[in-house]
Amino acid sequence: MPLSLDEHLGVHAAALKLRARRTELLAANLANADTPGYRARDIDFKSALAAANGAASGVHLATTQRGHLGATGVTGVNGTGSPQLKYRVPLAPSLDGNTVDAQLEQAAFARNTVNYQATLSFLGAKFRGLMTAITGQ
Repeated sequence: MPLSLDEHLGVHAAALKLRARRTELLAANLANADTPGYRARDIDFKSALAAANGAASGVHLATTQRGHLGATGVTGVNGTGSPQLKYRVPLAPSLDGNTVDAQLEQAAFARNTVNYQATLSFLGAKFRGLMTAITGQ
């Protein structure tokens, strides 16, 4: 019986990619904390992971043309190609239009780092299990 590596790894491979992308976004937010007019961005991780696994979540519009809202292939914020990318709503917006809250971003970055390490641990355990099955030890 053939085994698909994607099926064996499950959601962890997609989660690792999404967490890496989220790390980049949070780092960009922190780097632009003093940039006037910069709008903090983040990924809706739950919906992004559901989309990566092909699971349908929520209500979707019926579309007949590519230009319709919710159409497949339409790019997200700033033409990124990621519809799960959202702007963060500031708790206290600054006068210069910057929406980065450094403490909130640092907390999100730390939590994402812990989650990234946990995902790596899960993947490591999956690969160790495969190696045990292959070598028989």
